[in-house]
Amino acid sequence: MSVSEQALFDQPGPRGRRWIRLATIGTAVLLVGLFWLAITEFHAHGQLDPAKWTIFGQWPVMAFLLRGLAATLLAAGVSAVIAAPLGFLVALGRLSRRRVIRWPAVAYVELFRAVPILLLLFAFLILAPRFGLRLPIFWQLVVPIVVSNVAALAEIFRAGILSVDRGQTEAGLCVGLSPSATMRLVVLPQALRRVAPALVTQFIRLLKESTLGYVVSFLELLHAGRVLGEYTHALIQTYLVMTLMFVAVNALLSWLATVLQQRG
Repeated sequence: MSVSEQALFDQPGPRGRRWIRLATIGTAVLLVGLFWLAITEFHAHGQLDPAKWTIFGQWPVMAFLLRGLAATLLAAGVSAVIAAPLGFLVALGRLSRRRVIRWPAVAYVELFRAVPILLLLFAFLILAPRFGLRLPIFWQLVVPIVVSNVAALAEIFRAGILSVDRGQTEAGLCVGLSPSATMRLVVLPQALRRVAPALVTQFIRLLKESTLGYVVSFLELLHAGRVLGEYTHALIQTYLVMTLMFVAVNALLSWLATVLQQRG
């Protein structure tokens, strides 16, 4: 445990460790019991019948789901690539000393952090055509996600910049660097290392938001699974397979966040 972690977290004593062990055991028992109950109910209602699972051994079925997963990852990836630099610019706007720049950035962040992404999707779907803006289905999903995540990413970047000791900025200025060069060469590298895990976590949230593609009829994984489940009459099985696919992707991203945290 590092010095900073020791300052923020006291090592539990014998009683604390005992309660932690009991809570861990109790949680594990509860999860195993819930899993066993689910398996029992599935078996009682015939949901574990091998005939209902054999369809997932067929390549066309899995290819359909994998195309949905690829569409989900594409929408999330494009949204992240667009939202990240825009969020960084909004963060710099919030940190600006000029009110004409700072206040619009503050208003944007406070507004779009509070508006649910589903409401943004419906608003964009209904209002955009009235102003003559007709986009492909893919962008009807991506644009609202970007608008929402720019606000969240701006706060992450701003927190990272503010977490860097002010002495780093003063040191850069003392050696003759301009304020912009100090920000680019001294502050930003440190800030990005500190917020890297939070950025990965935000991408996981963004990935989940892309499952709202059904609103605009975009065939991402959740929508593809719904179509497949209704076609094959194996809705529960399809949703379970989709859940495992989402868990695998999120587990990979969580592992990446842990690695970045350890290296940072």
